[in-house]
Amino acid sequence: MFRSKRSIMSLLVVTGALMGQAARAAAPEAIVTPVMTKPLDDYPGKEALMITVEYPPGSVDPVHRHYAHGFIYVLEGSIVMQVRGGKEVTLKPGQSFYEGPNDVHTVGRNASQTQPARFLVVFLKDKGSPILVPEK
Repeated sequence: MFRSKRSIMSLLVVTGALMGQAARAAAPEAIVTPVMTKPLDDYPGKEALMITVEYPPGSVDPVHRHYAHGFIYVLEGSIVMQVRGGKEVTLKPGQSFYEGPNDVHTVGRNASQTQPARFLVVFLKDKGSPILVPEK
């Protein structure tokens, strides 16, 4: 009987983990729109990149990093953000968030399952470096 209960619990844990992965995989992706890129002549090898990001309802980002200073400003809707070692925060229009070049972005998602969210991001980064690097 004990072995049977343990097997059932193991099956439930594995099933729950797979369902969580499937839900993330099925979540709508963020829509990223470049606004401008500007070389920073006073800082050789650096550039500023400005983008807007729209999270459709239920959108969830994968765990990632930017290797940049990232300044986030919420335009509409509500988003949830967290970096490794930091607190999870829910942001509304007019609120901001910062990510440093060594931060791992562990939570990035729309707080709503029914309304979109949109925010502006300014990155200060190395010229030509990728905007997002998935974290394993």
